Amino acid sequence: MKTTGNIHKFGNDVDTDLIIPARYLNTSDPEELAKHCMEDADPAFAGRVAAGDIIVGGKNFGCGSSREHAPIAIKAAGVSCVIAESFARIFYRNAFNMGLPILECADTGMFRSGGKLSVDFDTGEIVLVETGERFSTRPIPPFMQALVQSGGLMSHIRKQIKP
Repeated sequence: MKTTGNIHKFGNDVDTDLIIPARYLNTSDPEELAKHCMEDADPAFAGRVAAGDIIVGGKNFGCGSSREHAPIAIKAAGVSCVIAESFARIFYRNAFNMGLPILECADTGMFRSGGKLSVDFDTGEIVLVETGERFSTRPIPPFMQALVQSGGLMSHIRKQIKP
């Protein structure tokens, strides 16, 4: 699997309240959550993000509460993947369970908002499109890619048990 998209850069310790503020947790409707994705970190994000774009973060992306609403909001906003130096463990698992691919990359300091990345989930190669500079990270394991391609864990399980 591959994706190419524009970068939306955020810093360290982006918590789940910044991804989807608690005041919107009264719904689980993906479209409604997408309207408020990253609202407290960047009020213009939901209006600027386009299908296929990529969020880049620093260390500890997705820290805070264990709400599944956070990866749902990101995915529903059209983001094709999140790349960060590190992820909070519960966010990491929730992202794949919801069908949102994420990659850990130590070089996120090289990426800037407005740039463009090409990402190969099979090889873990990330290319900064403007310069052709290449970065390596661990590829997404096949099972995790299968979760993403199925749309998340529940969809994956449903596909496995259907005759």
